[in-house]
Amino acid sequence: MAFGRLERTPGAQPMSDINMTPLIDVMLVLLVIFMITAPLMTSSLKLDLPKTDAAQPSETPQFIAVALDRDGRYFFGDEAVDAATFATRVAAAAKRNAQTEVQLRADRGVAYGRVAELIGIVQKAGLTRIGFVAEPAAAASGS
Repeated sequence: MAFGRLERTPGAQPMSDINMTPLIDVMLVLLVIFMITAPLMTSSLKLDLPKTDAAQPSETPQFIAVALDRDGRYFFGDEAVDAATFATRVAAAAKRNAQTEVQLRADRGVAYGRVAELIGIVQKAGLTRIGFVAEPAAAASGS
């Protein structure tokens, strides 16, 4: 019989490492969600834009996007609006900043007269910087 300390087996020590599996699972789920929704965040307005070799993406810091679809309807951003609403929104953008660029997207099938009317509305509102959006010719040959 020994007098002294009784030896006990040490119990389980608390784990000090972070369990990475749940974190990785959550990140993969978020990645899949973003991969599915990213194509949906692009412009929902489907236009058959003209194709040209000179089409370059614009680096303009402040712009508004306007469009004409095949039926000649006005779009401010991606929202279809009537002519009066279109004119008031363009005028409001001109009041905020007269140097705002207008990026015009027009379907290939739209009559030139409708494009000229839209440009007239924009210039009457006070915006003179108008950029015409087209698809690059390299993308045209790929599709």
